[in-house]
Amino acid sequence: MSDLPRRGGAEAVAVENLTKVFPISFSRKSIVAVRDLNLNVGAGEVYGLLGPNGSGKSTTLKIILGLVSPTRGATKIFGRDSSLVKSRESVGFLPENPYFYKFLTGQETLRFFGKLCRLNGSALKNRVEQLLEVVGLTNARHQRLSTYSKGMLQRIGLAQALINEPKLVVLDEPTAGVDPAGSRDIRNIIVDLKQRGVTVLLSSHLLGQVQEICDRVGILSKGALVREGRLDELIAIENRNELVLENASESLLKEIEKLAASSNAKLIEQRRSTTTLERLFLEETSDRSEK
Repeated sequence: MSDLPRRGGAEAVAVENLTKVFPISFSRKSIVAVRDLNLNVGAGEVYGLLGPNGSGKSTTLKIILGLVSPTRGATKIFGRDSSLVKSRESVGFLPENPYFYKFLTGQETLRFFGKLCRLNGSALKNRVEQLLEVVGLTNARHQRLSTYSKGMLQRIGLAQALINEPKLVVLDEPTAGVDPAGSRDIRNIIVDLKQRGVTVLLSSHLLGQVQEICDRVGILSKGALVREGRLDELIAIENRNELVLENASESLLKEIEKLAASSNAKLIEQRRSTTTLERLFLEETSDRSEK
């Protein structure tokens, strides 16, 4: 994917006062899936949308993609209302449980999606070859999808999401059911997209992976945004710092506050102590589930 252009500039995704209420059939009750949600995703960043099951993540993604209509509020993609078909011309999407024609091969699948995006001829052929290599399925190109493992299906799904060289890629649980090696491969692809300026909006339960690749995260609980910000700021522990020393003696460690200029200890790094994204996630969501 070395020929993917770098992109930036306009805000990639804007969610404004979004609310989605699902009525319950044959009942006067309803379910509020998303409640007064506001968030923005800058062009070129990787944004992680997190939350427990039923928190409204998938509903939010579907509304952003124009697949579900909001009850109130609006969503925009690069300044265009999500309800407009044109807003999705520069978007690639991998749903949590993608459906494929299992009788097609990997190569045929990508050709099919490429033609849907109006690619043909040598441009389509080259793009298919490129993406098969990117997702590590070149050797499985002629295998029918019915023989693919879960990880292979996720990778071919990611390839189809990239077929039109999108400016925004939306991934709903991209590593669900994938083994550690396949999960690492998908992580590397997302990092590669980020380096090329492609915006990535993803939902994932693998918080360790999210912590590795996301610039910012938003945590949903019961349809509401409970925390949002830059990842390094969210996991920082207030009023605490760490010193990483090299060649420090035991006595120096005990007397760290009395470091002398003549000491042969070398200060390698100074940073704020951090928690883990998993701990932050559990604190934010469990507190509200008890209310």
